[in-house]
Order: sequence, then structure tokens, then C-alpha cells
Amino acid sequence: MSDLVTLSKDGDVAVITINNPPVNALSPGVPEGVIEHVKTAGADSSVKAIVLIGSGRTFVAGADIKEFGKITSGQKKRDEGLHPMLRVVATCPKPVVCAIHGTAFGGGLELAQACHYRVAVPNSQVGQPEVKLGLIPGGAGTQHLPRLAGVVRAAELCAIGNPISAKQAHEWGIIDELIEGDLLAGAVKYARSQAGKPPRKTSEIQDRFGDPAAIATGIAELKKQVAKTWRGMQAPYRAIEAVEAAAKLPFEEGVKKEGQLFAECLYSSESKSLIHVFFGERTVAKIPDLPSDVKPIDVKRAAVIGAGTMGGGITMTYVNAGIPVVLKEVDQPALDRGLETIKRNYGVSVQRGKMTQAQVDQKLAMIKPTLNYEDIKDADIVVEAVFENMELKKKVFGEIDKVAKPGAVLASNTSTLDVDQIANSTKRPQMVVGNHFFSPANVMKLLEIVRGKQSTKEVLATSMSLAKKLGKVGVLVGNCWGFVGNRMFGPYMREAAFLVEEGAKVQDIDAAMYEFGMAMGPLAVGDLAGLDVGYKVRKEAEHKVPAGMRPHLADNRLVEAGRHGQKTSAGWYKYEKGNRTPMPDPEAEKIIAAAVKEANIPQRKIGKEEIVERTIYGLINEGAFILEEGHALRSVDIDIVYIYGYGFPAFRGGPMFYADTIGLKKVYDRVCHFEKEQGFWWKPSPLLKRLAEAGKTFADFDREKWGASA
Repeated sequence: MSDLVTLSKDGDVAVITINNPPVNALSPGVPEGVIEHVKTAGADSSVKAIVLIGSGRTFVAGADIKEFGKITSGQKKRDEGLHPMLRVVATCPKPVVCAIHGTAFGGGLELAQACHYRVAVPNSQVGQPEVKLGLIPGGAGTQHLPRLAGVVRAAELCAIGNPISAKQAHEWGIIDELIEGDLLAGAVKYARSQAGKPPRKTSEIQDRFGDPAAIATGIAELKKQVAKTWRGMQAPYRAIEAVEAAAKLPFEEGVKKEGQLFAECLYSSESKSLIHVFFGERTVAKIPDLPSDVKPIDVKRAAVIGAGTMGGGITMTYVNAGIPVVLKEVDQPALDRGLETIKRNYGVSVQRGKMTQAQVDQKLAMIKPTLNYEDIKDADIVVEAVFENMELKKKVFGEIDKVAKPGAVLASNTSTLDVDQIANSTKRPQMVVGNHFFSPANVMKLLEIVRGKQSTKEVLATSMSLAKKLGKVGVLVGNCWGFVGNRMFGPYMREAAFLVEEGAKVQDIDAAMYEFGMAMGPLAVGDLAGLDVGYKVRKEAEHKVPAGMRPHLADNRLVEAGRHGQKTSAGWYKYEKGNRTPMPDPEAEKIIAAAVKEANIPQRKIGKEEIVERTIYGLINEGAFILEEGHALRSVDIDIVYIYGYGFPAFRGGPMFYADTIGLKKVYDRVCHFEKEQGFWWKPSPLLKRLAEAGKTFADFDREKWGASA
């Protein structure tokens, strides 16, 4: 056998150790090693009990996710590896004790449950997170777990997917004993105490399911929670169904039922999409022309210019990561307002029990407020977060350039503007990069890292490394207007507004997109962001729209009527003071109707399908342009931007993966149809056309093969 799994002895107790760093995943070789050594120890007359433990920092953090792809592609049968291992462990004639440290997640917890007993160190965690990949436990987890913790608790673990502490797992009956001190010594002692006794098979435990009435009530409440937590997904309900089967069917029949439901989930577009996102988050960290030996700058101190909404959020992001910040504003009132907002945001965390006041005080002490540029001279990175105006940003970067130390990264939080123009306002354009945070910056997970023409590889490596340290997903994008996210957002918002002008109700559009899975409908998003922001952008870009093309009417009229969204308590919707809940507004309808009548736009009934196609296909078509132009390295980069920055449903895999799922031919044909109706706005991407005609997907895209511009 390989050294992935080893066998040793401590007197009359055999110790089987899994050694597959970094997380002891159940990848090929591990199940086979466990099988071999359990059989060997089981047949050894000198062995009275067995301990199964993991080396390194964890027990088993789960199955190897790549193996799921092998199953769906036909390269591997689902019953290979994992199931034979679980059967051998469960039927071993001698007591098998699982010793848990770190984590026992997914297949790791299923392996632990197949053992006869489980011990763990108090700071370890257990969980069944498969639902986060659109799956359910597939190694008897839905059948073993309710026999240990009860049906409702087991269903919650499988359907919500969050881990629990070893202490809670012990209270629930999943863990038999908590081990203080050395885990292996404690596990061997516990195993020795079970020696000579008949092994307690988890599959034979029948007294922990719970009262039927209590189960029914608990499951009903859980389904309400699932509807909120995993809106639009099916896997959580399949998990509940499988767990409920454990209390109704004999064990083997329950396992068979679990297998059927697991297969249904595994082959679903939901699971394929979520697995795509899982690997995509790792893929975006790989930059082809950024050698691994490029060392990022060690960022120990930061400075943020601007204490507004974005500047305050960015400041919190840095101090939350342990990096002290100098926060600069133009005058004391603005600085005081910014600091007060930061304190108020931290206060919410204290109220919710996420932080203590002592922790907040410690973080606030890491912020040095100032009105002087001179105070930023020691910062390793300076992040500009002022108003989105090119002349203002150039002025600020000119000031930063005078005092920032040599070697400091100069980052702009611009959301749309030309990073090269900003860089050229300094004497060190090679040190300038875009770091586009998303609001609220201390919450949103995405960081668009905008490569300037002269940005050095060291600066890019620093931004990518820093994103990870800040708890963000960094995606490298090209320097075009709006970069990836906001450039694509334009067509999405445009089509929503045009649909209103053609007869769709504001609330119907938002309802259709919410049902599709978006975090918010596009028109509610417009009100949240401020309709005046898009208005200013459109006015600046009017010269780019050919004469005679359809202009924005409804949203422009709303802004001109003083309706800027939530900030003015009226936009597409109306809002009561202190309440952000959007309410239909007859006044907005009158303004829209007047604009439509003046422009003589025909009114018609518009269904959900067209609403989804017009908005989402607009996203996809613009994404194809961005991909072809090289402003996104891969289609998955676009998907990650939209999932983590714009609330696109992860269970659909992102806009480009969604397009691949439904077929690029269908998308292209509809884009061509909309071009006939709308003209200029729907010019099909040449790349979309070529891929569709070749029967390919965005995932097949190769820059050299498809002749895209660099």
C-alpha cells in the first residue's frame, strides 16, 4: 500500500492513520488504504480494537470533488471507493473508534459515522455541507445521522449545510466522547475500553429518531428556513426527503433511496453549476502571465483616501484583516461622519453578537484619522476611494504621488474610469492598479483587480494576494469602461427599463428576476444604488449612441422629476421614511406613462420568459464581447464576478455558464431576434456567433484558437 494510509499498533489497539495532505480528502488511494488496513487489523488476533485518525491539521475534510465529475462523465461508478470502504468499516468484527480533530465534513463525517464510536477534541467541527454543491450526502450520511442525532437535527445539518462544534455534536449524540489533551492517546484509551464488546453499528440504532409529531413540526419549520437560505434550489429538499426516509425504511432500503436522490442531484444543472463555481473561485486566482515566483509586496500598513461609504467600508475591510489604516479626508466634518459610520457599523456587529465591544475598540484603535496627506507616507498601499470623477481622481493621485513612499502600491477604487489615465497623473504609473471593491466593501466578497498598461507583475501579485488576506475573491480584469461587472450591468439595467416602457409593470420585472434567483430585481437595485448615478453615466456617453437609436426615457424622466431612488424616498418605487421596503407608486407610473405616450411606444403584455431573456441574454452578449476583447481571462472569471459582486444565483453557475447550460445556439438566435426589434443595442457578439455556429460553449473558449483580440 502507499503511505496515504498507514497501520501501526499501540499494544492491543491498531491505529490506522490517513495521511493525504492538506485536508486528507478521500481521493483515490485513501478508501482502498482504509479497506486494506481495517481488514488486516480485523483479522489480527492480537488486535482488540481499532482507532481511525487523520494526520496533519484535520481528520477528513471531505470527498475529492473532482471525483463527482468522473462519475457524471462515466469514468467512474458511484459505488467505487467510498461505499466499499464504509461497508468494510461498519462490518468490522472489532470496535472501530474514529478520532476527530480539525474537521470531519461531508464524506469525512460519513466515514466517522460508519465507525462504531466517535471521539473528538473540543475545538473540532463536523458537518454535511454537500448542499452547498447542490448535492446531498451520498455515503449513508442521511441514514446514519438521524440514528445518532434525531431526524430534525440530521435534516438541518444536511439541508442547511453549516458545521457544528464538537461540543454540540457531543450533546446531539454524534460524538461519543470529547478528548481533552492528546487525541490519539485519548482515542486509544477509549478504544481499549470497548475491546471485547460487540461493535455498536450505527445502522442498528433505532431509539434516537424522535417523536413523530415533533418531527413533523420540526421539518415544517426547517423547510421555511430552507426557502430563505437556499431560495430556488432543490438539493436541500432532497436532503430532507432522504433523512425522513431513515425513520420510515429499513437501513438498506433507506441507503438505496439516498442513492436515488443523490444521483438526481449529481446530474442536475444545479449541482454542475455550484461545482463550477467551487472550482471557478480557485481558477480565477491563476493568472497565466503571472509567474509563481513573483513575490507580492508585504502590506503591513494601508492608507485610504476618502471616508465616505466606500472608503469607510474599505477601511473596515483592512482593519478586520489586521492591517492598520490611515484614513484621510478633506475636512473634519467629513472625517467625523466617516468615523461615526464605521463605529455604527461595528455597533451592529456587537448587537448581533458577532463581535465584542473590546474587539471593536481594538479595531477602531487601528484607524488613524487625518486631514494631511503627509500622514500616508509609511503606507505600503494607498487606496483612493473618492467620488467617481476623473479630474478629482487625477488630482488625488497627484497628491498621493508626492508623499507615498517608493514601492507603495497606489490603488484606485474606481468602478468605471480609465485606470491608465489615473496612473498617468503620477510619476510612477507602473505602481498604479485598480482595486474595485463592491458596496458595502466590508461585506461584499468580490474585488475586481484592474490591470493597467504599466502595472507591474509585482503590483498585480500584491493585489491578488491581498484580496485573499482581506477575505475577498480577487478577479483580474482588463481596463475598459466599467471593467467586467459594471460594463455588463449596463445592458441588464437597460433592458429592464425598456421592458417597463413597453408595458411590463415595475414589480413584475423585479419579481421575475427574483424568481430567477437574483438577490434583488434590477429596478429595486437601481433605486438602492441611486438612479442619478446611471443618469450621469448615460449623459456622459450620449455621444456614443448612433442617431435615431432608442434612448432611455422612463428612468431619465424619474431622475429629472427628482426621484433618485431610496435616497429621495422615491424612484421606480416609493419608500416610507426609515423603511427600505419598495412599494408600487402610482406617481411613478404616471411619469412613465407620459414618457411612453410622448415617444409613441406600443404597449403589450410581457411574460416572465421574455423578461428573463431580455435581461440575462443582454448580460451574456456583453460578456461575450468582454471575453473576446481580452478584458476577462476566461468565461469563469465573468461568472465569479457576477456571483460575488452582483447577486447572480450561484446555482445557475454565473451568466456565461448559464448560457452554456441552455445552449449558445438558443442564446444567439434570441439575441439576433432582439437585434431585429431593438437595433443597435443588440448587436450580437462575433464570439457568441462563432461558438454557437460551431456547437461550442464559452467553457471551450481558447484565445488563440478563436482568434480573439488581446
